[in-house]
Amino acid sequence: MGLFAGAVQPRRKTGIERRILARIRTLGCDGAVIVPVGAADQYRHLEFDDVPTVLLGRSLEGEQTDTVTVDNLSAGRQVTNYLLDLGHTRIGSITGPRQLSTGRGRLDGMIEAMAARGLDPQPGHVRSGEFREDAAYSVARDMLGQPDRPRALYVANGVMAIGAMRAVSDMGLQCPQDVSITSTDTISAMGGLKPQLTRTEHPVTDMTNAALRMLVERINGKVSESPRHIVFQPALVVGESCAPVAR
Repeated sequence: MGLFAGAVQPRRKTGIERRILARIRTLGCDGAVIVPVGAADQYRHLEFDDVPTVLLGRSLEGEQTDTVTVDNLSAGRQVTNYLLDLGHTRIGSITGPRQLSTGRGRLDGMIEAMAARGLDPQPGHVRSGEFREDAAYSVARDMLGQPDRPRALYVANGVMAIGAMRAVSDMGLQCPQDVSITSTDTISAMGGLKPQLTRTEHPVTDMTNAALRMLVERINGKVSESPRHIVFQPALVVGESCAPVAR
């Protein structure tokens, strides 16, 4: 049985996407696990019906495929509630693109947690970092340079958290004394950050195993035509990057 797993690139890489799928067919692969990173309309040409496919990490609106994802709403709620419990009310967020299920879900979770306590983010305290380190660095510098800067940040993935932490250091600020920072993601580079980030982590191994199991079942015809969706729960990992609000 031939299987393929890979990350599909954004719109500027559509030629690569086509070559990948052509390669799958040439090799006679029976199925594919794809990790999408772009907006849903960037994948219309991929013709998922040709090869059994499982999407890992994200869903694509309008695509009838099996998916394995993490509960992004829960991720946003967990870290925001942690900050709220520390007394923070001026909480900002560096979000991912809101047209993506991951970016939208994590922000919605943050807003829901704040709304449950009668709070809203202040204007200008929610900005997109496009899931990129350089963009998050620029956004963090601008946001934290304002007179009414947030005292805590929820950064919606690990790559952006690295950019935000770098911005804090370059501005001469300290984490968590001047700004508490939380994140969502599981990437190896986060283990080297100082202070260690408070974050929600994904059960990546379990998610990957589930995706492969679903794909094999689909290939072997052991499931119905209806797409299946497995959603894993993130876990809150308390680091050293958050401090209570000074009374």
